Amino acid sequence: MAEILQYKRIDGVFHRMNALTKICFLLVVIAIAIISTEPLVVAGLILLVFAMAAIGRFARELLAQVPMLIFLSAGLMLLTILTMQSGDVVGYLIPAGVPVIGGHIPITTGALHFAAILSLRFFVMLFAFQLMIISTQPRDLVTALQKMHLPVDYSLMLLIAIRFIPSLQLEGKRISEAQRARAYNPGTGLKGKVRELTPIIIPLVANALGKANVLGLTIDLRGLRTMARTPGLDRPFGTPDYLMGVAIILLAIAGAVVTLA
Repeated sequence: MAEILQYKRIDGVFHRMNALTKICFLLVVIAIAIISTEPLVVAGLILLVFAMAAIGRFARELLAQVPMLIFLSAGLMLLTILTMQSGDVVGYLIPAGVPVIGGHIPITTGALHFAAILSLRFFVMLFAFQLMIISTQPRDLVTALQKMHLPVDYSLMLLIAIRFIPSLQLEGKRISEAQRARAYNPGTGLKGKVRELTPIIIPLVANALGKANVLGLTIDLRGLRTMARTPGLDRPFGTPDYLMGVAIILLAIAGAVVTLA
């Protein structure tokens, strides 16, 4: 399984940018994706973010998340078809040729359009967020959030949440390998996948709770409640930051024009 939300130590153009620039780009992209209701506009954002990831030399990390996003999109589409029935009917989830229950659960154009928008929004949000996390060290992210006057407690919670995701993913992989080393065979197919989750989730949750307790003690020992802060090193703004700033302004203007048109 490909790791998500994990910083990559490479010499890319995004790694040399200030974290504030990348946060502004993330906010603009997410705002346009949420406001826009046109699938082509959101799909264009996906291509833009992916092109920037290719320039930054970590497009492979984004491609590794596509299978998970496709699975999520299929679930969203099924849920939308079951719960929305607006627009013209283009077919049925259960074909009319099936005896007794055939011709039920209509598939409407409104449901397909809404499912497409939701799926594309998940794509662009995860891609844009991962683009920032892959190219930003945690200390630079915290420094940028403090410059934006975000309370320290919220900055710490965000950083812990981001760091816990790859840690839990790696821990789950180790537990799965340990189970297989002990000759545990859950079987194949969908049933085997479901059976494989039980011996992984229980120790994973137990380990996560233990780490949370240790983390709380560590935070207290390092004097968080004293509110005294050690100043961090700030990455200066360079040419890539100014070019990205121009791109952000143009993107915001284009998003406003398309949305208001």
